[in-house]
Amino acid sequence: MKLTVVGGGSTYTPELVDGFARLRDTLPVEELVLVDPAAERLELVGGLARRIFGRQGHPGRIVTTDDLDAGVDGADAVLLQLRVGGQAARERDETWPLECGCIGQETTGAGGLAKALRTVPVVLDIAERVRRANPRAWIIDFTNPVGIVTRALLQAGHRAVGLCNVAIGFQRKFAGLLGTAPADVHLAHVGLNHLTWETGVRLGGPEGENVLPKLLAEHGEAIADDLRLPRALLDRLGVIPSYYLRYFYAHDEVVGDLRTKPSRAAEVAAMERELLTMYGDPALDEKPALLAKRGGAYYSEAAVDLAAALLGGGGSPYQVVNTFNRGTLPFLPDDAVIEVQAAVGPTGPVPLPVPEPDPLFAGLIANVTAYEDLALEAALRGGRDRVFRALLAHPLIGQYAYADTLTDRLVAHNREHLAWA
Repeated sequence: MKLTVVGGGSTYTPELVDGFARLRDTLPVEELVLVDPAAERLELVGGLARRIFGRQGHPGRIVTTDDLDAGVDGADAVLLQLRVGGQAARERDETWPLECGCIGQETTGAGGLAKALRTVPVVLDIAERVRRANPRAWIIDFTNPVGIVTRALLQAGHRAVGLCNVAIGFQRKFAGLLGTAPADVHLAHVGLNHLTWETGVRLGGPEGENVLPKLLAEHGEAIADDLRLPRALLDRLGVIPSYYLRYFYAHDEVVGDLRTKPSRAAEVAAMERELLTMYGDPALDEKPALLAKRGGAYYSEAAVDLAAALLGGGGSPYQVVNTFNRGTLPFLPDDAVIEVQAAVGPTGPVPLPVPEPDPLFAGLIANVTAYEDLALEAALRGGRDRVFRALLAHPLIGQYAYADTLTDRLVAHNREHLAWA
């Protein structure tokens, strides 16, 4: 089995490699290819990756290359974890929206749109090259904004599934609170990427006992603290929202916080410099503890589980993924991309039936889906007016004066990545 990671020079790759090494019985990788144009970073990350495999006795071969076509040739699955423009572009995504009093964040709002515009054309080019190399290869997208990127891939006819670590993070958290194994925790997870709610937490499978009320009653304070939302709000909602809902439910509070502290991009950039120094130590043969602060917790386990299920070698029967709606949420188009529990196998994911969400949640899902429609149109076709329409539709913006100003700033900060600008 050959797996390829595009964006393999990421400082987060050792987490992924560690998962491949630990879970080799679930996903027996014979060749792992790390593809990245940043040769110096790739050399450091590739060296540590080989030492991790060696320490854990993994027999697989690790190859590093800056040649995308060679890297994906013959791959059974290709994982996408790229960042067009690097941390410098992320820093801009997180700062210039704040000048208009709007959220500065790399996956939602104006910053998220900027990232989508930079990313979608690049990902579609990569996917076409994967298809030429092996039409049966699966593409697993971890590149943000996952929902929009996955929709672009699926609408272009690619064998693609979007993956996020929010659900597996909740699963692990709830299992710890309940004193049970993570595999016993089944989430009734519904929404869009980075816009989801846990409307049920069942033990043993989709039909198991719903212990969500017990979690809220006994651990509501701890859960609310993690989400940085009031315990009283969780009790009133009766569900557990993802932490990204804080951008919607506490918008002005979050803007105030973001204006008074360093950006997350600046923190990550400093962390990456330290990590790369560590990776250069030939004695290091395991992922360093600092990597846990980098973000993307449990991504490696989710990626192994998903790849194993898609490639027919195992994996959990039910997994939270991003895929076509196909009637699962009847108030959305069939070709909307939703994030829900699905039965996953070699033919791809099939969403499990979910109760129609409360209008409080369904309304926001429908609104953001409309924004994502317009965002994808802007990413595929370009043009200032299309960018403006997407920003105007976003519930975190919604005012024409803000949308107009943000359009100008988005284009100014991203001109080098926009072929039409």
